[in-house]
This record gives sequence, structure tokens and C-alpha cells, in this order.
Amino acid sequence: MSGNAAVWGRVRSRLRAFPERLSACGAEAAAYGRCVQASTAPGGRLRKDLCAQEFEALRSCFLAAAKKTQKGGH
Repeated sequence: MSGNAAVWGRVRSRLRAFPERLSACGAEAAAYGRCVQASTAPGGRLRKDLCAQEFEALRSCFLAAAKKTQKGGH
């Protein structure tokens, strides 16, 4: 069971760091949110890949922040 405890410890650590990681990507998250909101507003029509550019920017930012945090950076 000690192996499970180590795994859960890493998972908990990553979950605790999640808000900090996400906060580094505020501008990208806001841009993606605005795109989705605009496409779901009355008269808007959400469809696949409509906000792909904004999503990719958010994804890239999040991955970079996650890698930085895993290496011990802040």
C-alpha cells in the first residue's frame, strides 16, 4: 500500500498547485472564455473548432506553467 500512498501524495500535490498554475494563464483563459461566451450568446452558434486558436493558447500556457511548477519553479 505504500506505493499507493506515494501516488496519492503526488496527485494531491498537483491538485493543490492547480490554482497557482491556472492563475499564470489569466489572459489566455479570459480570451477563451470570451470566445465561448460570444458563440453561445443569443444568436451565436457554438461549433467545433470555433475557439480553437484561443483554446490552443490556453492549453500551451497551462502546459508551460505545469512544467515549470513540476520542476520546482514558481
